Amino acid sequence: MRPTRRTLPLITAVVCLALAATACSSDTDGTASAAADQTKSPSAAPKPAPALTPAEARKAIAAYSTTNNLSHIKRDRALLDSVESGPRHAMSLADLKEDDALPKADRKPYRPWSYDLAATDLYIPRLQHGQQRWFAAVTRAGSKKQHARVLVLAENAKSKRWEMVATVDLDNPSQLPKITLDKDGYATAVDPASTSLATPVDLLRSAVIDNFATGGDLTGRKVLAPTEAAKRQVKAHHDTIHKFGTRGTTQFASADTKFPDSYALKTSTGALVVFSHNHTQHDAVAAPGMKIVPEKQDRAWLGTTPRPAFTYTFTCSDVAAVPTAPQPSSLLGYGCRRTDAAAAGPSTSV
Repeated sequence: MRPTRRTLPLITAVVCLALAATACSSDTDGTASAAADQTKSPSAAPKPAPALTPAEARKAIAAYSTTNNLSHIKRDRALLDSVESGPRHAMSLADLKEDDALPKADRKPYRPWSYDLAATDLYIPRLQHGQQRWFAAVTRAGSKKQHARVLVLAENAKSKRWEMVATVDLDNPSQLPKITLDKDGYATAVDPASTSLATPVDLLRSAVIDNFATGGDLTGRKVLAPTEAAKRQVKAHHDTIHKFGTRGTTQFASADTKFPDSYALKTSTGALVVFSHNHTQHDAVAAPGMKIVPEKQDRAWLGTTPRPAFTYTFTCSDVAAVPTAPQPSSLLGYGCRRTDAAAAGPSTSV
């Protein structure tokens, strides 16, 4: 499994094709046949077909690993673009940008990686005709397969290529809810925005952003159970807002969601939802005349010139278990990357 920055494991889905049965009838004469043509009931609607087969899903995951490795070895962004999109692509581009700005002596050698397909569970939903094709997977790694990562791959409507759109490491794989499968082994897609879920995706997004912005004081702790992932977000808030001591201030805030697509699968208690959010971090000095010096990883975005204030934008992927019963949802994992930063002007206030 490929090591990532501030993230953990995720996985894949399963597929199959279903043929709709059509009714047939025979008549003894033409008159009866004509009458039957006028009165017979319409054929049943076709059963939703799987997004792809399990073999195709495993092939898509393997192809992603191979091409992703090659794109990083060659530093080939166009090649990377052919196998990634959404928040995963934004994070990868940010990693490349930051690494390229480091002195060569500080760059870590790239280590090729791959997912263990034998330790990967596929969750392939049946989809209506015209819906974007996608599937999810959970892959495991470690000596005891103790690390788990949720993957979501979606088909590019134009190129028809399968692209990785999200990877999220789970803090505790045992918390992964049981995903409902039909008799053929296929999953059921759920509308993440459905009000039949205790926490529709927009409210989930607001809650995780609130964990960063206020430490969960407004909606975070009301909407989300105190899982390890939720606690880490709250800790990030508490640790970061005090990092300057009396010399400066830090404030987190919501940012426009750049990748609003979300994906959900039916579980025994509700749905497993994978979504993305963006938030900002504004750092400012506490008094005129003081300035913040960009650190090494900052310099790809900010250069080396000290400034009194900077604003960073983060792109994050999150995965949550959402019940249908009116009770808190469980954030199971998240991963964030800084995907933009800029000097915020002379103001010393936030």
